[in-house]
Amino acid sequence: MTGRQQPLMFGTYRPSGLLAPRTLVRAVPRLALFALAFVVVPLVGNDYLFSAVLIPFLVLSLAGLGLNILTGYTGQLSLGSAAFMAVGAFATYNFQLRVPGLPLLVSMALGGLCASLVGVAFGLPSLRIKGFYLIVSTLAAQFFVEWTLTKFSWFSNNSSSGVITAPRLLVLGRDFGSPSGRYLLTLVIVSVLTIIAANLVRSQTGRNWMAVRDMDVAARVIGIPILRAKVQAFAVSSFYCGVAGALWAFAYLGTVEPHGFDLDRSFQILFIVIIGGLGSLSGAFWGAAFIVLLPILLGNLASNFLVGIVEPGHVENLQKIVFGSLIVFFLVKEPEGIARLVRSARQRISLWPLEH
Repeated sequence: MTGRQQPLMFGTYRPSGLLAPRTLVRAVPRLALFALAFVVVPLVGNDYLFSAVLIPFLVLSLAGLGLNILTGYTGQLSLGSAAFMAVGAFATYNFQLRVPGLPLLVSMALGGLCASLVGVAFGLPSLRIKGFYLIVSTLAAQFFVEWTLTKFSWFSNNSSSGVITAPRLLVLGRDFGSPSGRYLLTLVIVSVLTIIAANLVRSQTGRNWMAVRDMDVAARVIGIPILRAKVQAFAVSSFYCGVAGALWAFAYLGTVEPHGFDLDRSFQILFIVIIGGLGSLSGAFWGAAFIVLLPILLGNLASNFLVGIVEPGHVENLQKIVFGSLIVFFLVKEPEGIARLVRSARQRISLWPLEH
């Protein structure tokens, strides 16, 4: 090497020896969370915790994750999430029923694929319309799917009530029918799909989605295929909702009917995304925790402090009023969702030693 020594350019070079400790420090909370979820909770949890709290939380988080890919990362509004969940649930049921020996996980993947195809079909209008008109288009999917599953009894194996019953939850010869088993099965599926989603939104596909969300005209100018990006978003989002629907029917409820995936369920998933934070994968989990845990907390508070003071029917209405008021207050106070509050808290905690 000849000539003057090149000056060190800060920000362009980092010694490789410093990367490993920093990466390890960032990975510690995630590893601790995985250890807690996979090891500690199955050992100390009870049937109520698994069946009434953790399983619905995980399933709704997965559905919120799917909608967040479409709405938060691509900017495509949708009110058909519950319809795609219904397609996934009934398709998985029929694959298990009509294809003997088909593994359960394969049936769920095929059910998610069927939901993906239906989502693409109803997402095609997004190529020409957006905003409120796209909401109306996806709302049509909600009513059409529910009507189809109710009208044609073939989807429910000619059941007079339209109810489908979950098959045995057998994976690799092991029965996951117990509450802890259903929790672990749901946890594994949600974890794998969350990791896939995290890598997907950081890929070129995810960057294309965000470009379409921010300004589709500019995205078209710089050469991003708008058609492909929107169709991919609808396909991936519907796949996630379809798998969530299969888990909702088989791992959580055990039995379900088409009306179990009504418009209220679509609004619930939309609230999860808005409350948790648009364009944030962790926001789906924070929003689902808010939706699942807050009613339980309000119910416990009412049963402990309002017994004998307020009639039971009024207590239920009071819970709804408080729940709705908290949602409105939260959206006004922090429109970017809980994920934003968590990020701000982390920043304050990381800066606190420097400030003191």
